[in-house]
Amino acid sequence: MEVIKTSHSMYCLRYDVVWVCKYRRKILKPGVCSYIRKTLPGLLRAMPGVTIETIGFDQDHLHMLMVIPPKYSIADVMGQLKSQLASRMRKFFPWLSKVYWKENIIWSPGYFVSSVWLDEETIRRYVEHQGQQDSGQLRQEL
Repeated sequence: MEVIKTSHSMYCLRYDVVWVCKYRRKILKPGVCSYIRKTLPGLLRAMPGVTIETIGFDQDHLHMLMVIPPKYSIADVMGQLKSQLASRMRKFFPWLSKVYWKENIIWSPGYFVSSVWLDEETIRRYVEHQGQQDSGQLRQEL
């Protein structure tokens, strides 16, 4: 894991982040996922140092492995990214107004975040393969 050096600090802050679609609606189809992959890096330009190392999707939530420098609050980064991305998604995909017809939202208000340190590779593989393979729990034979 790489330690990042700045003029006044050194840090190694990687986070496993999960955003859930409001009401667990299954809106993250391939076209939407592709749009998110292309749009998020542009939104990060407003926050130098914040990067997304990998992103994975399931139908109703997304996982990201992110680097967030200590000068930014995680809550501020999440709030800014979620609100700006939701706004752009609603403009680009007009059908979302039918899915969320009463509210101008896409994401649930909360999020999950966990710091990553020792077992980064396992989390990276999980995020990259999110939604692509069954864990096997549904097919267990007794």
